[in-house]
Amino acid sequence: MQPSPARIAACLALALPVLVGIAWMAFAGAPAHYLAINGASLALAFAWIAFGRAPSSPALQRGVVLFLLAILFVPLATGPWQEAVGGGQVSRWLPAGPFMIHAGLLAFPTLAILAARDEGFAPPILFTALLAASLQPDAGTAFAITFAAVGVHDATRDWRIGLVAIVGFVAAIVAALKGELPPVPFVERVFHDALRIAWPAAIVLGLALITSLVLLLRFAPFARRERYAAGGALFGFTLAAVINHYPTPLIGYGAASILGFGLALGFAEPRLRDQTSSG
Repeated sequence: MQPSPARIAACLALALPVLVGIAWMAFAGAPAHYLAINGASLALAFAWIAFGRAPSSPALQRGVVLFLLAILFVPLATGPWQEAVGGGQVSRWLPAGPFMIHAGLLAFPTLAILAARDEGFAPPILFTALLAASLQPDAGTAFAITFAAVGVHDATRDWRIGLVAIVGFVAAIVAALKGELPPVPFVERVFHDALRIAWPAAIVLGLALITSLVLLLRFAPFARRERYAAGGALFGFTLAAVINHYPTPLIGYGAASILGFGLALGFAEPRLRDQTSSG
């Protein structure tokens, strides 16, 4: 069966920034395994989008929500903990052998979509995620929650979601002040390094992320409030990466954002995923 335009848009929203990011890392001399890990993560995400079967019943989807919320709290129980620049301890990673997976980038994109889909439970879901981000502390995830809430509020005008956005913005600022870490090349400060090494590359990287954001907001196979939640999450993660030392989603090195947004895109409802027009 020929892929629907909505599914093609979803795949492009993920593939374009990841492939541009891989090209940037190759140009800038990143270790070869950085390119391999991002490429393998993209392949896994595509396999899930193409062949995965996300649970469709509300009860099972709420089970997924509980599991993803638990993932956000795992770093607080297991570590590893790192010293923040201004003092204090930070833990926002899932231990995975020799790798560390950013919990927020992995779990929150899908949480954003499922929370937007579950109107009755969206506020407690987002507030619980915000609690985890505040305790870690992780301004990147807090900004993602904030702007996902802004997107859902724009689509639904639910005052409870507006409250999440207000509290989330304050929590994100506090987390940014408490949780800054030294930058890791090709993970954080991707735009800053690109401007320093070859400024046209920074423009291309930015355009790739902007295109991805537009595809998520306008053409991805989700209801409007879910598209806005996913787009808000991507914008929030990107904003944190631009203004502070946080992982740059999709274009930077790291499996978490690629797998996280890939997992989220696999949760499209079949009637929207296979539609012939984005509507």
